[in-house]
Amino acid sequence: MSAFDLFDPELYFNRELAWLSFNERVLDEALDRDNPLLERLKFLAIVGSNLDEFMMIRYAGLKEQQAAGIEKRSFDGMTVEEQLAAVRKRVHPMVLLHRQALRDEVLPSLERQGVRIVPISELSAGEHEVVDRFFDHELFPVLTPLAVDASHPFPRLPNLSFSLLLQLFDELSGEERTAVVQVPSVLPRFVRLPGPDQRFVILEDVIRAKVSALFPGHVVRSVHGFRVTRNADIEIAEDEADDLLHVIEDEVRRRRWGDAVRLEVIADMPSQWREHLRHTLLLEPGDVYEVPNHLNVSDFMELAQLDRPDLRDPPFVSRLPTEYRQAGGVYEAIRRQDVLVHHPFHAFDAVLQLLEEAVDDPDVLAIKQTLYRVGSRSPVVAALARAAGNGKLVTALVELKARFDEENNIVWARELEAAGVHVVYGFARLKTHCKALLVVRREREPGGGSVIRRYVHLGTGNYNPATAALYTDFGMLTCDEEIGADVSDMFNLLTGFSTQSSWRKLWVAPKTLREELLSAIEREAEHARAGRPAAIFAKMNSLVDPEVIRALYSASRAGVPIQLIIRGICCLRPAVPGVSETIRVRSVVGRFLEHSRVTWFRDGGRDTMMVGSADWMQRNLDARVEAVFPVEDPRLQRKLRQVLDLQWRDTVKGRELHSDGVYRRVPRKRGQRKLNSQQRLLELSAKRMAQS
Repeated sequence: MSAFDLFDPELYFNRELAWLSFNERVLDEALDRDNPLLERLKFLAIVGSNLDEFMMIRYAGLKEQQAAGIEKRSFDGMTVEEQLAAVRKRVHPMVLLHRQALRDEVLPSLERQGVRIVPISELSAGEHEVVDRFFDHELFPVLTPLAVDASHPFPRLPNLSFSLLLQLFDELSGEERTAVVQVPSVLPRFVRLPGPDQRFVILEDVIRAKVSALFPGHVVRSVHGFRVTRNADIEIAEDEADDLLHVIEDEVRRRRWGDAVRLEVIADMPSQWREHLRHTLLLEPGDVYEVPNHLNVSDFMELAQLDRPDLRDPPFVSRLPTEYRQAGGVYEAIRRQDVLVHHPFHAFDAVLQLLEEAVDDPDVLAIKQTLYRVGSRSPVVAALARAAGNGKLVTALVELKARFDEENNIVWARELEAAGVHVVYGFARLKTHCKALLVVRREREPGGGSVIRRYVHLGTGNYNPATAALYTDFGMLTCDEEIGADVSDMFNLLTGFSTQSSWRKLWVAPKTLREELLSAIEREAEHARAGRPAAIFAKMNSLVDPEVIRALYSASRAGVPIQLIIRGICCLRPAVPGVSETIRVRSVVGRFLEHSRVTWFRDGGRDTMMVGSADWMQRNLDARVEAVFPVEDPRLQRKLRQVLDLQWRDTVKGRELHSDGVYRRVPRKRGQRKLNSQQRLLELSAKRMAQS
């Protein structure tokens, strides 16, 4: 075997550019005319929201490194300046294509279906009256005119603020004046007009038409839209972390006012004003994005939620696991055998039912749960609060640092504390990302006496019923004694001073997960060298960690066939002769957000399958508390393999990553039928429901 330098930067894709490739695949779904119109609009909104987060976090981080004079290259060999330039080169055309798709395809097509954004100039007299009332009673009271002159410096607008820059003429003095009006985010972006059709006026058009009311004695010469994006990453210093709750609250407030990193302007803004804004915000020319039409496209999710079944994906009904229907209750089902759930094909009720039964069960002694993103008005939070009221010992590990969910988490963390739940906020420097629910129950034995049994749910997704209907995730319900003991030890690690460093069955980050994963990959290489069955088949959101990638390269060079389904970022370069010839990488972007993480190791014929909350990224392996668990029941292993195989064969939503960094549609052989893996799973789920 010839020598290769596995540290060679040419063997790696850049992390930021790999993320942009993912967003381009999401944009492909918006461009796909086979998708229903409102689903295409949804994907356009998601692309806009994704780009906002990327600019606020990843791009802002690069600009911070540039300002600090950091010269270290990324593991793919790029300097900070090179990465910034490469990102701009990719993002500018992406933004233009994104807006053109909205303007030229999706909105005109929706208009033909009776969903229309109506220009103010085309309103009837009666519709003008409706808009006038809306402006006078709802919009005008929340608008604030902000003068810009020698005594009024340019306002420091909050992050993601969408604003209008106005040029005014003072009729009394004859002077030209400048002002800014922020488009309020507290009001709906789209104002519905009366009538049977779904016709709307957009909020900024109402402001443009009526803004002179804010400036009596002035003539409005021109109005130009712009939007500011700021650095929104949260950093917590060690000496600040004594009271994590208050630190997070302060940082969330501070996020609104970070340094500017991007300026978006409507194309009709005069160049002198564009340059004035750029200099005021201390931005480089490449940080200015000219768009032909609407700003803040993520708001179009409002329209995407319209009640138009004819313009949306067909509805589906989630089902409970077969094991539940064959048993006398959740406890009996789990005692009989481990239960695998696959959302959204299985209803979130499969998990919630365990918690709900535990709340009112007099034999349940304690409930412990990790909470990362549970959403608003969560039935999980309500159940935990009720359990505490019923006298159970309830512990909730609340991760306050779940990015952009901090405010929600603070609110319901306080609600839980008020209800008597013991709330723990985890570690200042480690996010608690594992998904674990532990129910401790005293059960009577047939021959007399009693036993304490632990019922456990571990999964890849958050305890959030809303996302459980939109994301694909795996979870397992079990009363395996060793897994239960591991989960108990993990909660002790999270809530106390435990220094647990060894585990019975779980792989836990940051303690053992990296070591166990690398050992498992190396075992496959040893099996291949010895002529034993060897293979790796893994599904995850992102593959970034260089050490793991080098291990996969080494396994490939030993002859291990490796199949990777990676929805988002992949920094591994597949199909490089002599390095990664046996590695193939595919991505599935479809109706549901692929969020599950599962790995199958052939392991010499023993078939080791691990499922959990961790992607193969440095942050997951080293800077988060993660839990990866084994699926040992051959029956459940077969189910996992069936899902992996189905997704690998997806010829509709599947794309394959090539060694040049380009994702291409998975080709179909002559005569081969199209296969949409998510649609096929929905069909199989409906069939099983009909048979039950």
